[in-house]
Formats: sequence, C-alpha cells, structure tokens
Amino acid sequence: MNADGVDRADGGDRADGADRAEGADQADGADGAKEAKAAADADGPDGTEGTKAAKAGDGAEGPKGADDPEGAGGADRADNGDGADRADGADGAEGAEGEGGGKAVAVEWKLDGIRAQIHVRDGEVRVFTRTLDEITSRLPEVVEAVRGLPVREAVFDGELIALRPDGSPHPFQVTAARTATRTRARDGAEPVPLSAFLFDVLHLDGDDLLDAPGAERDAALARAVPERLRMPRVVTADPAEAKALFDDAVARGHEGVLVKSLDTPYTAGRRGAGWIKVKPRHTLDLVVLAVEWGHGRRRGLLSNLHLGARDPEGGGFVMLGKTFKGLTDKLLAWQTEALRAIAVSEDDWTVRVRPELVVEIAFDGVQRSPRYPGGIALRFARVLRYRPDKSASEADTIDTVRAVAPLLDAPPDDPPDPPPT
Repeated sequence: MNADGVDRADGGDRADGADRAEGADQADGADGAKEAKAAADADGPDGTEGTKAAKAGDGAEGPKGADDPEGAGGADRADNGDGADRADGADGAEGAEGEGGGKAVAVEWKLDGIRAQIHVRDGEVRVFTRTLDEITSRLPEVVEAVRGLPVREAVFDGELIALRPDGSPHPFQVTAARTATRTRARDGAEPVPLSAFLFDVLHLDGDDLLDAPGAERDAALARAVPERLRMPRVVTADPAEAKALFDDAVARGHEGVLVKSLDTPYTAGRRGAGWIKVKPRHTLDLVVLAVEWGHGRRRGLLSNLHLGARDPEGGGFVMLGKTFKGLTDKLLAWQTEALRAIAVSEDDWTVRVRPELVVEIAFDGVQRSPRYPGGIALRFARVLRYRPDKSASEADTIDTVRAVAPLLDAPPDDPPDPPPT
C-alpha cells in the first residue's frame, strides 16, 4: 500500500447507481439557495441584516454525499468549503501552495466532520446543517460555546467533530450519529460531545461579509472568535510552512488541509482554484471479482467494479467494496472487453469474472461495514490504473488493508470513548 502524493477528484462519470456504502459522492451542485432562503426566513437569530449571509451560507454547495452505510443520520460531511482536490503528485500542501507563485495563502486543517452554519442574535444561538435541518437542541455544548462570543449578531461557517481525549478524531460515523440524536447510548453513557471549529464569518454585527475578500473575513473572524474555537491555520507564502501544517494535521488524524486564496469573496458552489483540498493518497492493488453494467452514457459498458483483497489464510479474496470512479472512456472500453473475456457468469446486472485482473485503487480510508464478508469497506475508492505487470497472487492482502486500522470507523454497537473531563 502506498501513501504518497495527494489526491484530486477524479471526475469519473457518476451515472452509475453505485452503492452508497462505497462512499460514492453525490453531486456537489445541489441548490444551496434552499437552505439559504429557509435560514433567512426562519424566526430567530438569522432574520434581519444577516439575510444575505444566510442566503449563501453553509448550504452553498448543497449536500455532500457522506458515506453512511450504517445509516448514521444522513448527516452532511464537511469539507470546509468543497474546494477542488489535488492529486498531481505534488508534495502535499507544499505543492498546492506553490501554485500561488510565492503569493501568501491561508492554509487550514481539513477535518472529517459535519458542516454547520451557526447563527447568533442577541444571545440566542441556532445551529443548522447545510441541508437546512436545525440541530440546535441536539448540541447544547456547541450552543454554550458560541453563546459566550462577544457579538450581537453573526452568521458563522464551521465544522463540528467528535474528538477523543487526546484530540484525535473519532470516526466520522460517531460524529454523524451524534448530530442525529441527543439521546443517551444504550449503556446509559452521555453522548460524545462535539467540538466546534469556525473557519468563516458571513455576517457580523450589521456587516454582510459575503463579498469581502478572504483576508478581511478572516480578520473579522479573529476579532469575534477566540483561537480555541477557530480552525487552525497559517497565512504564509512559504511552502515549507504550509507543508508543516499539512503534516501536523495528518499526524493528528485529520484529512489534510485546505489552501485558500486571501483575495476571493465567499461564493456559492465549488470554489475551484480559490479553495484547494490537499489530502494524502493511499493506494492498494486489488483484484476485480465482478463488475456491473453501466447506466446513462455508460450503458453497454462494464463500469462498477467489485474489488477484493487477497486472503492469505483462507485463500481466495475478500470483497472490500465497489467503485466506478476514475474510469476514462478509453479505460471503460478496455475493461469491458478484458472483463468479458474472463467472465464466468452474468445476469442483466452483474458479470462475475475469474479473479485475475489487478487494479490500483486510491482511497481515503477504511470503515466498518456489515455489507461485506470482511466487515470493512474502502471509503471513496477510485481507479488509478490497471496493473498488467502483477498477478492476482501479488495483490494486497486483507491484512494490509487492516493495517490502516486507525482509520476504521467504530461499529454502531461499540460505545464511544468517554468524553474528556
């Protein structure tokens, strides 16, 4: 397994009805105006001069497809703004920062949490997801943390995440389940508290800041919010300093960093080159066990791959999930012909093949899943290339996959670690 370089969104065709358990992203273009308008019209802290901020706030990108095989509340996974991803072999944040040509940028942690828009008005605090679900009553600890800020009226953009006592993140499913309910766990324990990390301010005490450049919004955020509630970041033109923050974030168990322009206003939808996500890339050499026929423009092509790792003890292969991402038209045509040539059975949906073809797969992490015999599944898997130079006997083993155990999501029945005292 490799873990070098960083990863860019592959832009693979999403026409296939890929299984949600495999972490297939939903399209990011859901209409943020839905949340915006409802947030603006809601009674309470977001109704007056914060209206413009509410209209473009947290919901600007719409739901981000959180991989949620355990049904953990369907919460919205946060990406600190859905910037473009990198995967061109650049050396972490150093490569992304270098695109600015020596110009200073903001580099901040990228967490695997829940995106939240937090509205404050005259001491009243309301918390919304970016699908416009109000979750204020479920998060008294977040309300309490924000209520003490020295502001009269504000709209903050931030991220909520469950942290262990040592500051490392709980698996995403713990955070997602925590925003879905305020009830106690089955063993009677208090729910895991969430920590708030604010990274933007859209309205502050009568001033709409949507059109203000990033540097101005950051300065306003720093005036209103103490460091302990802000997303860790540096502003720098030094690639080494940017990479140091990236390395620190990853070492703490977070996803990576976001590199943000200091000049761009807060805009709806993807930020493009204004906000760039930088994450480590992990890869595995896996074996294709079966493949599903594509849909839409992929109709007539074999598209959605069933992926397996070698089982050195029991023999055979252990399925880890599916993916249709990362496949170019040329590769789709090639794999359709190659997989039909080694087919052993097929129906209207799936072609099962001899386990011979090895494919290099990039992925973001591993989570527990009851859907597969090994009890684990890859998150956000995508195809990098086929490996004709390798035989199935040289593919990575299930033990290699389990070696990334720190990234495993806790199963729903496991009690979480106790909250810090």
